[in-house]
Amino acid sequence: MTNFTMLADGGVNTLVAVIIGIACLIIGLFGGAVAYFFLSKKRLENANKSSEKLISEATLKSEKIINDAKKEGKDIVDQLRRGAEVDINEKKAEIRDHENKLSQRQEGLDKRELQLSNREEQLENKREELNQRIEALDLKDKELQVKLDSIITELQKVASLTMEEARKQIMKRVEEKEMKRIALYKEQVEEEAASQAEEKAKRLLANACEKYAQDVSNERLTSSVTLPSDEMKGRIIGREGRNIKSMESLFGVSLIIDDTPEIITVSCFDPIRREKARLTLEALIRDGRIQPGRIEEIYNKVSKEFDENLRKIGEQTVYKLGLSRINPGLLPYIGRLKYRTSFGQNVLDHSIQVAYLTGVMAAELGQDVFLAKRAGLLHDIGKAVDAEQEGSHVSLGAELAKKHGENEVVINAIESHHGDVPKKHIISELVTAADTLSAARPGARSETLETYIKRLEQLEAICRNYPGVQSSYALQSGRDLRIMVLPDKISDEDAKAIAIQIRDQIESEMQYPGQIKVSVIRETRAVEIAK
Repeated sequence: MTNFTMLADGGVNTLVAVIIGIACLIIGLFGGAVAYFFLSKKRLENANKSSEKLISEATLKSEKIINDAKKEGKDIVDQLRRGAEVDINEKKAEIRDHENKLSQRQEGLDKRELQLSNREEQLENKREELNQRIEALDLKDKELQVKLDSIITELQKVASLTMEEARKQIMKRVEEKEMKRIALYKEQVEEEAASQAEEKAKRLLANACEKYAQDVSNERLTSSVTLPSDEMKGRIIGREGRNIKSMESLFGVSLIIDDTPEIITVSCFDPIRREKARLTLEALIRDGRIQPGRIEEIYNKVSKEFDENLRKIGEQTVYKLGLSRINPGLLPYIGRLKYRTSFGQNVLDHSIQVAYLTGVMAAELGQDVFLAKRAGLLHDIGKAVDAEQEGSHVSLGAELAKKHGENEVVINAIESHHGDVPKKHIISELVTAADTLSAARPGARSETLETYIKRLEQLEAICRNYPGVQSSYALQSGRDLRIMVLPDKISDEDAKAIAIQIRDQIESEMQYPGQIKVSVIRETRAVEIAK
């Protein structure tokens, strides 16, 4: 019981203590709140005072800024107003200038319009005047025609002939009278010219032939090289034939080594390559060192000496004919003609002969002898290069002459000596005649008359085998073949095809020198008779 009482007393005391503590806490909080309230109120008053002061200061500053801005804005507005007034004045001035210009243009247009209207009036007046004149001329023409008809009628009555009949009779009488005179005069002139021309031509040709004679030369396709002994044949062949293979490849020829003692034959269609090969072989035999390297060395040396020798041959030929100022570039080509043949006739000898004959005939006719000799010498110069270049020796020769600045007379003589182009000069005619004389003299060429005729007949026979061919003619010693076809059976395309077929057949079946020009001619004529 005592313990319980003690426990109860302790709990009460604790509760009282707690209540007292809570009361003190409440009193403290209330007192703090009251103190904070009064402190906050004081601070609020102070803040209100500070804010009022700041507001008043800000109000003063803003008023000042506004006043300054208004003043500046007013200044800017004044400036802009003044600038705008200046711009407006300038624009007004420009507009006034444009208006003035437009008014001036308008005045000009008005003047032009007035001028045009005046011109139109003038033209209209002139047109009326012309119409009046035309009408007057028509009246006069009608009057003249009436008068003419009356005169013609009177003449017809007097002559009992129509105007056409009278004209025909007068023309017929005049024509008969004059035709007799013209025919008589023409016959006399032709007879006189024919007799004199034939006599003079015979005399010229006879004198030319008497003053010159040329040795006969034959064409060869092989050359022989003499060996010191048959042992040299083995050295030339070399081990496993390497030396002879090297020679044939380098020289461009065929070396024939047969049972003929101490002889090697060089075969080639090109005489210049054949001659170079022969000279190289002779030099190798003299040297004794026959091997591929030495072969090439000797060949190059011989080729250089050979080319120099061609130039010397050209110089000697020019000196022999008494010519001067030949372009040095032509001299090697003249020398090459020495190794060129045509139907067995040496071309250089032929050219020299043509030069002499042309010079003789030119002297008789009072022409330039040296120019005639020059044309005769160079007329076949194209044969120096026709084996290496495409084209006929005529066209190639003309190109060479033009390239080296030859005279126009010489060029025409080259182009026309086979009739490819018309002859423009007397010297061109003389060159053609001399060329014919040189080729036609006995022994000049190896082709016989029978062979020549047979070749021409074969050409014409090939042409006649084609359907639609009317006739064919072999001209210029067979160099120019002309075929006439029927136009109603052969078209233009067929004519081209026939030309190609004839060309191919000639190439495959015939052997001939130089080139053959095949011309298929198709002519259409439209004939009407007016009645």
